Amino acid sequence: MDQHLVIFFTAILVLIYATNFGRCGLDDTADEEDAGTYDFVIIGAGSGGSVLANRLSEVANWKILLVEAGKEEMFLTDIPLLAPILHITDYNWGYRTERKSGKLGYCLSMTDGRCNWPRGKALGGTSVINFMIYTRGARADYDEWEAMGNPGWAYRDVLPYFLKSENSRLKYQDPRYHSVGGYLDVSNVPYVSRLRHPFLQSAKEFGYKFNDYNGESLMGFSPVQANLRFGRRVSASKAFLDPIVNRRKNLRISTFSRVTKIFVNSETRRASAVKFIGINNNKTYVARARREVLLCAGTLNSPQLLMLSGIGPKARLESLGIKVLEDLPVGQNLQDHVSMSALTFLVNDSVTIIEPRLVMNPVNTFDYLLKGSGPFTVPGGAEALAFIDTKSLLENRKPDKGPSSANYPDIELVLGIGALTGDVSGSLRSLFGFSDDFERRVFSHYKGFDAFSIVPILMRPKSRGRVSLRSDNPMDPPILEANYYERSEDLDTIVRGIKAAIKVASSRAFKRFNATLLPVAFPGCEHLQFASDDYWACVARHVSTTLGHFTSTCRMAPRAQGGVVDSRLRVHGIQGLRVVDASVMPEIIAGHTCAPTYMIGEKAADMIKQDWGVLKSNWN
Repeated sequence: MDQHLVIFFTAILVLIYATNFGRCGLDDTADEEDAGTYDFVIIGAGSGGSVLANRLSEVANWKILLVEAGKEEMFLTDIPLLAPILHITDYNWGYRTERKSGKLGYCLSMTDGRCNWPRGKALGGTSVINFMIYTRGARADYDEWEAMGNPGWAYRDVLPYFLKSENSRLKYQDPRYHSVGGYLDVSNVPYVSRLRHPFLQSAKEFGYKFNDYNGESLMGFSPVQANLRFGRRVSASKAFLDPIVNRRKNLRISTFSRVTKIFVNSETRRASAVKFIGINNNKTYVARARREVLLCAGTLNSPQLLMLSGIGPKARLESLGIKVLEDLPVGQNLQDHVSMSALTFLVNDSVTIIEPRLVMNPVNTFDYLLKGSGPFTVPGGAEALAFIDTKSLLENRKPDKGPSSANYPDIELVLGIGALTGDVSGSLRSLFGFSDDFERRVFSHYKGFDAFSIVPILMRPKSRGRVSLRSDNPMDPPILEANYYERSEDLDTIVRGIKAAIKVASSRAFKRFNATLLPVAFPGCEHLQFASDDYWACVARHVSTTLGHFTSTCRMAPRAQGGVVDSRLRVHGIQGLRVVDASVMPEIIAGHTCAPTYMIGEKAADMIKQDWGVLKSNWN
């Protein structure tokens, strides 16, 4: 084996089996169960929790504890192209959905018929393992949030918080919608493959513009905007914690600390403390909160913790022997951007990512380490994207015409400059969770072939999933029901998305590469006419992949409308307890969900300061 391949795969093993070490270890040094008293205890150091820790610790006389189950990043987590590999390490909680077979089945070609649902377990949360793509969604998303009974969440209200975080290094941008000086770097990918130009050029053929999707209009074709700094990942931890952790003595961080319960006084109805286990020593600690407990554990873990603490659906909690403090629809309304990530296009030139070729060229390593450039800087291989209205694209009419458009996309297309044909290490296959049989029957005869992918992603799902407790044991993973394609409209839309992706790959701009759809019928769908609508509907049920955009399980809405938290993110019926992560989104946005979660953290920090009298409130 070539020495560069040896180095590459050795690095992967180091990443997988890296020795655990943590920061500020309450879990390492404390001998007593009392972890102290703080003004605020923040559960989870992801995109929401890291922002809160930063902004609340600006108040010098507030004492803050940030509790995180995972560990710190390492140098390999910085490499954008290695993002898929991170999902097979202990930086990922390793969750999987429940099985669902039959006519309404999904994930049918995954191992055991279950989808992998990655969630970050690290200081920085999922921002340590995601693909770093920075999208804010559409103006209409936030205006709808406000119309659903959430004052202060319209686009005009949230845009200032996007700008507050941002430190734009973009080459292509609408300057009216970007800012500099924030903690969070946003930049274009330094590397430009020979596939990006034809993808962007194809926009003209379908009546779309080359645009800044975080600007005036979401619709169009664009290079990826990503959380990168000199070609390296900028996680929530790097952006919001690293600049302050050694300067602010009022912030304490406890890694390897898994929260198991939030204590709520049954008489005062106030959250008073948090119980957590030190993973390294298996000791139990209790940290008390004078002012508030702030739950930022994410769309899957936040509802789990609420339910373990007696806040959730009454019947289910009582069946598990959990004392019910507040009957709320916790865990309901789960939404996700389901995708079909196995759409593969063969090309006639060496213009894609083939792992052996990538690592055998020392220039690639040199460019990354010394210049912050080269193919290692491409976030998981995703280089460009498009937000489209499939009906107009397939009908060859301009997207701003006709009743289906209204300047809101139903599908996002992501250009990947590699495909499963070049996945020699198996990292992509492991990320998606494809079964051995599927991988062998579809890709075995094309290993090492140059190919790219265009991934269609469903933007506004109508189907709803659910997170529920498996037991009253906090160490048991939650039950995750995706319910992909339960509504027929979703299946119809993803079929149009697949056909739109094929149409883009067949555009004049791609002719020079003779882009050709992989001519292999997918297992389980061979009985259907290849490339027919029925065939693609079958494929969507077999290859039901996720980008990890889980939202809405602790929905922000008035209680009478099924809300778990109010418009100030306070849990209904409980004092001193807020949820600050993607789980509060009333409806999923048209775009990747990390950037809105940063925004939610920024806005929540101001609301908390307002409520405690340290920031003048301009709220009604």
